[in-house]
Amino acid sequence: MVHIEQNKISLCLLILSCFLNHALCAHSISSQNQNININNDILIGVGIILNMESPMGKAIHSCITMAISDFYALRHSYKTRIVIHTRDSEGDPDKALSSVYNLLKKAKVQAIIGPETHLPSKLLSLAADKAAVPIFSFASPSSREHPYLFQIKQDESSMAKSIAALVKSYNWMNVIFVHEDNDDGTEILKYLAGSFQEKNIRISYRSSISASATYDSITQDLRKIMTFHTAVIIIHVSPALASSLILNAKRLGMVSEGYAWILTEKTVDLLRSTNFTVIESSQGALGFRSYVPPSDRLHSLTTKWHNFFYRNNFTSITKEVPVPALWAYDTIWALAESVEKVGVPHNGSMLLHEVLKIRFKGISGDFKLSEGKVLSNGYEIMNAVDNGERRVGYWTLSEGIRRAHPHINIDRLYPSLGSEAVVWPGGSTTTPKGWVLRATPSNRLKIGVLKTKNFRYFMDVEHDVKKNVTTATGFSMDVFNTCIRALPYEVPYTFISFENCTYDDLVQKVYNEEIDAVVGDSTILANRSEYVDFTATYTDLGVGTLARIKKKDIWFFLRPLMDIYLWLVAIGSLIFNGFIVWAIERMNPDSNGSTTQQNGRLLSGWTFLLTILFVQSSPSFSLRCFYSLK
Repeated sequence: MVHIEQNKISLCLLILSCFLNHALCAHSISSQNQNININNDILIGVGIILNMESPMGKAIHSCITMAISDFYALRHSYKTRIVIHTRDSEGDPDKALSSVYNLLKKAKVQAIIGPETHLPSKLLSLAADKAAVPIFSFASPSSREHPYLFQIKQDESSMAKSIAALVKSYNWMNVIFVHEDNDDGTEILKYLAGSFQEKNIRISYRSSISASATYDSITQDLRKIMTFHTAVIIIHVSPALASSLILNAKRLGMVSEGYAWILTEKTVDLLRSTNFTVIESSQGALGFRSYVPPSDRLHSLTTKWHNFFYRNNFTSITKEVPVPALWAYDTIWALAESVEKVGVPHNGSMLLHEVLKIRFKGISGDFKLSEGKVLSNGYEIMNAVDNGERRVGYWTLSEGIRRAHPHINIDRLYPSLGSEAVVWPGGSTTTPKGWVLRATPSNRLKIGVLKTKNFRYFMDVEHDVKKNVTTATGFSMDVFNTCIRALPYEVPYTFISFENCTYDDLVQKVYNEEIDAVVGDSTILANRSEYVDFTATYTDLGVGTLARIKKKDIWFFLRPLMDIYLWLVAIGSLIFNGFIVWAIERMNPDSNGSTTQQNGRLLSGWTFLLTILFVQSSPSFSLRCFYSLK
């Protein structure tokens, strides 16, 4: 009996040993060769390097998982199957680079997707070329010299060109660029500088902010930005850092009328924040997002993603599927299709060749890899309005800026989005000038206006004693306001009313620096020009005659005929000219003609001379007239 029990125990141990040996063998095959599974499918290892603690990393990983499930659900007959090996970079570039070497050497993966953390492209490309394994990075730029490194994001040069086109469309000549203190910020800066230089746009100031910047350091940087007159601010930081930045800017009064905030694709998800305070603070900002054509597949994926991912990760910064996650989805489909065509694992050159040939209609649009980059569909330009965002235009490399909803012709191109399309910070629909004088009570321009009862159509001044506010209307004010609006920057000013004064007094006050300028219907006189400068006259009088009129007289134009000297000169001239005509007639008796003809010629000559004499004598009369100038 004991012997039988011992045999049973030995048999159980033998079976357990065989099971463990089989499991170890299977694990060895899976980790080293990854060639087949129990269904005789060829397993292809693909490495995934993401920051699994970040909302973006989680979103990308969820879309990769859904892509594998959706792809093989439609292709049951395929003999290959992608198996992912995920590594958490924790947002650390060194750990991300270490994960790359770990996946290439130990996991023996045949492709890598990630990281979304910016890594030196030189190190990443050398690792990819040496192992002959395609790497699809969300951050590091590709290069023609390194064919195995791909960039599955919008090209920095396209981003720079789109921003430059928008800035130029509003005739802004100066901008401020705020970027994160990393290689990504430095990378896009050189493209921005080149695109801006082509359009004569200058970066007035560049601010570099650390990802771990404190509240006080961000406030200090913003206060320095406020010292510049440029009011167009371009932000290229992560959405998390942008949230802190925009909240501080709102508190300092920088997200207000006169400012323009432009968010790059890296920052634009700020507009989809779940934090109401952030949404409220970013009202009026413009942002660029990669354009994704609408489709049934996109709608289906968005619904699935929202149900299975967003509800379980409600702290995610965005309610929508991030565009990098859509690119990751399409990349998995491209890889799965390519490895099926290759069929043989560990053949990087053949896989690279198939990946470069692949073309298909993906979730993100037409998927194609050209020069190591995904095909760009351009950008949609978003405007933060109310509790969300509104599409106000598009940008493509071939067409430039295009409105989202043209009023007349949908195919017509526009040089800008149009002021009626965009709501700017502060709720204004007036396009910011892009340049503003920092107004304080001590440095606002003091404009002197003269309060008089005469010529109110030119200048009418009213002063509210209770509110201590001076308002001015009239033609002169219309001219002044038109000139101010035409300036490429804001000019803060205040009116100062003067009574019982003359324009000579106001001119003297400008000369004494008591006020900065005078607006009104003052006359340009020589003695005044010695003290101040005048603008060009804004009334189109041409050459005219000025005379004092005591009362209305419709026969005023006959006044020159009342001058006795005029008639004496006229009579003398007529007698003299008559004598000349008579003398000529007497010297040529053959051409005299009849007496009627002679009298007619004499009369016409006298009439002509009288007209010339009247015209010539009028200026002399007008010079003797005068007008009481103001």
